[in-house]
Amino acid sequence: MPRHFPTISQLRTPEGLRQRLAQLGLELPVEDRPLSAQEGSPLAQGCRIAHREVGNRWCIHPMEGWDAQLSGAPSPLTVRRWRRFGASGAKLIWGGEAAAVVPEGRSSPRELLACPDNRQGFALLLEELKAAHLQRCGTLEGLLVGLQLTHSGRYSAPQGRPAPRIPWHHPLLDARLGISPQDHSCVLTDRELEGLVPRYVEAAQMAQEVGFDFVDIKACHGYLIHELLGARLRPGPYGGSLWNRSRLLRQIIQEVRRHCPGLIIGVRLSAFDLVPFAPGPEGGRPLVDRKVLPYRWSLGVRADRPTEPELSETFQLLQWLQDWGVAVVNISGGSPYYCPHAQRPAQFPPCDGYPPPEDPLVGVVRMLQVVRECKQQVSVPVVGTGFSYLQEFLPHVAQAVVRQGWMDFVGIGRMALAYPELVWDVLMGKPLERKKLCRTFSDCTTAPRNGLPSGCYPLDPFYKKLPEAARLRQIKAQQAPPR
Repeated sequence: MPRHFPTISQLRTPEGLRQRLAQLGLELPVEDRPLSAQEGSPLAQGCRIAHREVGNRWCIHPMEGWDAQLSGAPSPLTVRRWRRFGASGAKLIWGGEAAAVVPEGRSSPRELLACPDNRQGFALLLEELKAAHLQRCGTLEGLLVGLQLTHSGRYSAPQGRPAPRIPWHHPLLDARLGISPQDHSCVLTDRELEGLVPRYVEAAQMAQEVGFDFVDIKACHGYLIHELLGARLRPGPYGGSLWNRSRLLRQIIQEVRRHCPGLIIGVRLSAFDLVPFAPGPEGGRPLVDRKVLPYRWSLGVRADRPTEPELSETFQLLQWLQDWGVAVVNISGGSPYYCPHAQRPAQFPPCDGYPPPEDPLVGVVRMLQVVRECKQQVSVPVVGTGFSYLQEFLPHVAQAVVRQGWMDFVGIGRMALAYPELVWDVLMGKPLERKKLCRTFSDCTTAPRNGLPSGCYPLDPFYKKLPEAARLRQIKAQQAPPR
């Protein structure tokens, strides 16, 4: 039977959380009481990114809805989500959500497509986000909004079925997607990789023209650029050494800087990885055997023990990113497709996932400790990941890690779907609305994996009333993993 761990709500107090952390042998600062902005909260302080002063230390992470129009333009559901992000009170909006730079790089038929034809739709997203922010905060001063640019690579599915475009063959991930090791038709050639650079530039130019402050060149979560960073076995200029593996990322950054002067560039990076996991009798189990050891298919993972991070190459890459002109980095880890507990610790897994292989607090602390180590390597601001599982104690930990210099910004993702106003409530010194707190039910992942829009079906009254909510309940009943 899968193991069960104490829920966050069972810990009751900050001291209860500290005691549980001590039982697990984990180091994580927890403050007794979140301070308001008027009381001098570290989370209310400004922080400079490039030439801009950002008004507080809260960041809304990219949260895709898989609800765009077939053209890649935003739908009313997309606009609603961005409006809620703007009303959160956070002054750093990291990309809103991922937007593909080419049609064949979309992760679903409903992913945003960043192209000149959709310029008007992206302008609307930005306009609605800013209007909501102005209504909430009374000013746009200190607000910095970006657009995340991506190619889904292995996880491309522009017509709704897998159509992977991979940088090299991965023996474990290929098997999951039914890719034959002898099928080289889905492997991107050097020329095809080079051809993506102008598409990223074109998307960045569109973003700058409609008024975005920065673009994120997405290098995380198993998508193309992230997977390419682990392409040790790929021959030629895009594989082998870390310098070669980072070539596409470097080319994109350099060309965007050349063609879009004044546009800030950020990178969201999976700083570490883990071997893929699968359901096991006691929870998720790592797919490790002698056939894949030493493990040579990822950035930031131990070759001899691929369930543990190894950050030496990551540190080198971070220093290069800073040298190449990247002004802010957002640290994540692994991939929600094959090791979701690494960056999205949850009590309740998505239907295609696995029960927690460890107390989710272990995943939270591993993620935040990695952010802390990465912050020590660079002088540019760093955004942290992994807070939503902390639920009512999110502000207590967020305040502590910013105060102690573990990171510059606290990034929230799933929590922003369920309770975007948490940011404002903390800044204003209001008590949290516990009924709105994300309890990591993972419906926001289960829904899109089954072709439905992503959203917080359990807690957001708007999504509760959608016809898709009943369909999602049916899917979960049919696909629920053992607990």
